Amino acid sequence: MWAELASVVLKPTFFMLVAFVVTFLITRYVTHMIRDGRGPFRDNTMGGVHIHHEVYGIFLLLGSGALEFAYRPEAPGGQILAAFFGAGAALTLDEFALWLHLDDVYWGPEGRRSVDAVLVAVIVGGLLLTEAAPWDVDSSDGMTVAGVLIAVNLLFIVIALFKGRIVLGILGMLVPVLAYVAAVRLARPRSPWARRFYRSGSRRLARAQRRFPAGKASRWDPVINLFAGRPAPEVGMTPADPPVALGPNPSDESAAHR
Repeated sequence: MWAELASVVLKPTFFMLVAFVVTFLITRYVTHMIRDGRGPFRDNTMGGVHIHHEVYGIFLLLGSGALEFAYRPEAPGGQILAAFFGAGAALTLDEFALWLHLDDVYWGPEGRRSVDAVLVAVIVGGLLLTEAAPWDVDSSDGMTVAGVLIAVNLLFIVIALFKGRIVLGILGMLVPVLAYVAAVRLARPRSPWARRFYRSGSRRLARAQRRFPAGKASRWDPVINLFAGRPAPEVGMTPADPPVALGPNPSDESAAHR
């Protein structure tokens, strides 16, 4: 048992996964402190340009990947490069929504997709660490049949993700039936699937909007809020300020009595 555990811990994949998770948690903690104006951390700017931390992540990915391919180092060099790669991947995927939308949406509703991307990466990293196949496919009938089954499973997972059913799509990598259920159910109204296939005014879009009304909290929101924070208010909206009631202007009344 201990020998098997040691063999897992010494794998470069283990170092990569641990570095990924630790870097993501530290990054989110620091960004929350910057957002709240606490601590010594501040946004990094150079020549008036805000340097996002995904830039450092990209350099870490490129550097560690190039060194691994060029030198194929033995232990502990391989573990060190794997840790650098995991840290770079965390910094990059933490701003996944930014390079997806090509806009600074880190604290907006779209920025929550970064947490989804990190969750996918952690699951994939766990599968690589345990050397487990995402799907239990019986290859006794031939590689062609096994390949078709894997392709079908992957298709349902992609459909689930495009329908906005992120959690079920991710869990479908481990339990394929969950991806099947998500793929045949209604898409979220703001998902890529709904924008492509649910025409404006259609019954399906109306059903999706009733099923997922804007602003409705889901059971996963408290978990996502823990990392992504609550979405920033719309520009120009000040929810903390009560609306000012419009009434007669006292100066107008005084003028009328003059």
